[in-house]
Amino acid sequence: MYRIRFHGRGGQGMKTAACMLGSAFFRAGFEVQDAPRYGAERRGAPMTASVRAGRGSVNERGVIRRPDLVIVADETLVPVAAARVLDGVTPHTVLLVHGATPADAWRERLHLEGPVVALPVADLAATGDPPYVGAACAGAAARLVGVVGRDAVAGAVADELADEAAETVARNRDQALAAFDALADRAGLVTEGPEPDAATASPPDWVTLPLDAVDRAAPDIHATLTSVRTPTGLWRTMRPVIDLAHCHRCSWICGTFCPDGAVLVDADRTPRIDYDHCKGCLVCVAVCPHHAIGAVPERTAREVEG
Repeated sequence: MYRIRFHGRGGQGMKTAACMLGSAFFRAGFEVQDAPRYGAERRGAPMTASVRAGRGSVNERGVIRRPDLVIVADETLVPVAAARVLDGVTPHTVLLVHGATPADAWRERLHLEGPVVALPVADLAATGDPPYVGAACAGAAARLVGVVGRDAVAGAVADELADEAAETVARNRDQALAAFDALADRAGLVTEGPEPDAATASPPDWVTLPLDAVDRAAPDIHATLTSVRTPTGLWRTMRPVIDLAHCHRCSWICGTFCPDGAVLVDADRTPRIDYDHCKGCLVCVAVCPHHAIGAVPERTAREVEG
């Protein structure tokens, strides 16, 4: 059985990518199971999706503990501990990273023994448009397993996006097939992992937790502003930008609707954005009545900043 895990951020289409790959496997004659896994549905937050595919019945459930292939749609997730990209990775596991960093650099940084493959952003996602990243990752994964044909990939994209406009389907299909073709020399690199042996599996260990004193165990917060220490702006893929020349200083609107309080308001009612904690949900863009707040890709904004 093939065990494949996708890692991405909310809004990058990893759930759809897993569905595309699962449909491609099904078209190739496999039994398939695919499922997403995430917490609060929040743009930019780390999430995973998994695909299991086998010639026989797929009876496993739950999180994939020993993946044969790990796909990372956003290379900035690799160093984020909460994303758990490397969970269960063994020398058998193939790591596919979509980004600008070469494969050798990742292998050296992460001290990996298994194969690492880089899927370049510049060649396969030149538009920088997040909706097509998932299709590219699905196409690349299909090529790496080596048992799914090009026609199955194209058909799977059409199946999963059947309700979308023809142009959207075409652009996703082109991205998926471009990634599929780009990794032609790595076809079959991913192989099915060994089946788990229940006889040799070790039971989970019990963890004994000591009782705390009442003043510590009570549900009280004794420190203030602890959330400010977490730079949740790292989750952002799109950045809201305020055009102050068109801003009417009705900052009670964007300041009130921001779910994270990341829109700060100066004494003269001029709004400004706390980019260290703005997650890029773009609610402020949607509610601004004068369209003074726009959005740009985070990667573009960082390049401009130098």
